[in-house]
Amino acid sequence: MAAKTGGLQGIVVGDTAISTVGQEGVGLTYRGYDIHDLAAHSTFEEVAYLLVYGKLPTLSELQAYKDKLVKMRRLPNELKLLLETIPGSVHPMDVLRTSVSMLGTLESETAQYSGQQIADRLIACTPSILLYWYQFHRNNVRIETWNSEEQTIAGYFLQLLQGKKPNDDQRKAVDVSLILYAEHEFNASTFAARVTTSTESDFYSAIVSAIGTLRGPLHGGANEEAMRLVSLYKTPEQAQAGIKEMLAKKTKIMGFGHRVYKISDPRSDIIKSWSEKLSKQARDGYLYAVSECIEKMMWDEKKLFPNLDFYSATTYHFCGIPTSLFTPIFVMSRLSGWSAHIFEQRANNRLIRPEATYVGPAPRPFTPIEQRG
Repeated sequence: MAAKTGGLQGIVVGDTAISTVGQEGVGLTYRGYDIHDLAAHSTFEEVAYLLVYGKLPTLSELQAYKDKLVKMRRLPNELKLLLETIPGSVHPMDVLRTSVSMLGTLESETAQYSGQQIADRLIACTPSILLYWYQFHRNNVRIETWNSEEQTIAGYFLQLLQGKKPNDDQRKAVDVSLILYAEHEFNASTFAARVTTSTESDFYSAIVSAIGTLRGPLHGGANEEAMRLVSLYKTPEQAQAGIKEMLAKKTKIMGFGHRVYKISDPRSDIIKSWSEKLSKQARDGYLYAVSECIEKMMWDEKKLFPNLDFYSATTYHFCGIPTSLFTPIFVMSRLSGWSAHIFEQRANNRLIRPEATYVGPAPRPFTPIEQRG
């Protein structure tokens, strides 16, 4: 019995009107809109508005939302001090987890300061948090998190990272990746956020639960592992030999297959096209050819398709983004989806408390300590 429900696979745990994932083995929609249409025709800010507020914004609503997010980028001095205190050697996901918790003590959720305001605040200032810590510890610089003419989250992140105006292709590639990562139904981190929300805990606690869950390499770290794998090889021939050896040793190769999608990940080809485009401008653009070789090997040998994480790795790399920041970008995006699920859980709440099949010892007498051998 326990084996059949391991990991809750195949178990329906609730209703959602936010997204559909993997119906008929493919497909992804956000509130009914196909991911291909959103990636081709919208921006991350539009998608975040759609998820948080339930509809696509009008032109004036979108501009007002972008203006609001820009104004919410500034960090409290107490949080800046914390970011300077956190060691530069820790994983950036630990920085985000701790910082969101700290912000929850400084800007607590109240009847006057609602969850929607907090959602917008976190979407706006997560790049500020991440890059303030990163630049302070890497370059001994205290950046001004409000001093940017970049209107988009993608452009703002790249400007804080690179210290200059990003090029249009890089900005758009990161923007598309944020759209693709924004929401994915009852994945592990989203479910963790809903479990926390179901206890009637506060908004920040639910987000911290989600970040802690996303930190695990089986959920959020696959793009980092994919980058480390691709970086091992300089040519497709090297990759072919290396992957063949890994498969023979039954080594787990991250970035392939999916628990829900059975035929293909609809997001993969979208981000792959951006990896290919950026590779033509990169000094190590050969990594795209290496990635394609690995993709072909995994399909020919194991019939496994690349998921979003695989080509996201080289896309981010070609944008000059350090590998350690890949999963935090996932947070920057998924905050919008997590927020939507928190609101949905609150709207029709019931404590999430599953049952387990007991497989331990039968009832037995207690042995006093002096009689235990």
